[in-house]
Amino acid sequence: MTSLISVDDARSRVLAHVTPLAPETVSLSDAAGRVLAQSANALVDLPPFPSSAMDGFALRAADAPGTLPVVARIAAGRPAGRVLAPGEAMGIATGGVVPEGADAVIPIEHVVEHDNTIDVGAAVAVGDNVRPRGGDIRAGEEAVAAGVVLTPARIAALAACGVAHVRCGTRPRVVVLATGTELRSPGEALAPGEIFESNGIMLEAALAAAGAVVERVDAVADDEASHRAAIERALSADVLVTSGGVSVGPHDLVRGIERSLGVEEVFWGVAMRPGKPLSFGVRGSTLVFGLPGNPVSSLVGTLLFVRPAVLALQGAGDPGPHYSPGLLAAPIRCNPARDDFVRARATWGDDGVELAPVVGQESHMIVRSAAADALVCVPRGDGTLAAGSVVRYLPL
Repeated sequence: MTSLISVDDARSRVLAHVTPLAPETVSLSDAAGRVLAQSANALVDLPPFPSSAMDGFALRAADAPGTLPVVARIAAGRPAGRVLAPGEAMGIATGGVVPEGADAVIPIEHVVEHDNTIDVGAAVAVGDNVRPRGGDIRAGEEAVAAGVVLTPARIAALAACGVAHVRCGTRPRVVVLATGTELRSPGEALAPGEIFESNGIMLEAALAAAGAVVERVDAVADDEASHRAAIERALSADVLVTSGGVSVGPHDLVRGIERSLGVEEVFWGVAMRPGKPLSFGVRGSTLVFGLPGNPVSSLVGTLLFVRPAVLALQGAGDPGPHYSPGLLAAPIRCNPARDDFVRARATWGDDGVELAPVVGQESHMIVRSAAADALVCVPRGDGTLAAGSVVRYLPL
């Protein structure tokens, strides 16, 4: 193993080789989860008219307290059609257009209604329960900034602003390739020495959730011809992700074959556990990740490096990974040489999120890891982090 680089250095080197893909115009209805490549501005004032925040009665604040005739009933989408005169009130539904002449709305539960009159028993302030035109945003102002993922709330904001199409980063095409003669697909019969292949479907799920268009190809046996044919085809993608075959054993063929196919290796070996024998390289604009074969190592490498690269290709301003603070529920011994990424269960306590490591931290224990919902970063060092120590974690 060559000298190991830090997790932060590895991430920086990966992102330094990312050039965002050209953006494309998509319908807002197809934009959920996409990265906005160009800021989107409101096409209208929002609200586009003064509207009622309550079911109640529109009136002039100067007329309260008092008894007022109800001269109209305003439903949402059906304006009154005339000005409210002094000494009058109009019934109004939430979201209804506050009529010209009115400067306040009193909630229905604050009045006593008699047929077509209301008794208002207290003073009303100008502006009470009225949503002013443009109170949320003015036409032409930026509604959503470029470089962010379009969450449901952001999609709703753009729709409310009248935006029908947006410019989004193109979804990168990713090929996922698992290697190993011992691998069989779930549902097949296992011969002695064989195992079910789980990395490919895991990586496909993780990267599709980050916006990639993922092609998962069949696992290849540990022979040079199979490796070369599969890797050569996959290098036409924006990103190639392999799992297995990146260490130094006699059957670890991936890195040598990639070099012979023109892949320039940027680094190999990261000071972390699990996932140390991780490689990253480039061929032209194609990003090439070699993940270890142990499932947890493969998952950790994806979260720390591949997923941020996929988001950066789409133009994400801050592709992550995004850590949150939490408190250790039990002590953890530090590793003097490498950052540890410990699987844990997150629960809410009196002082915030508490993180309890799960039993079984070996990198092949993917079923034990399935019980975890947090990946805790334990920085390299001497000694032990005590229970209650503040640490950073990623959600799983």
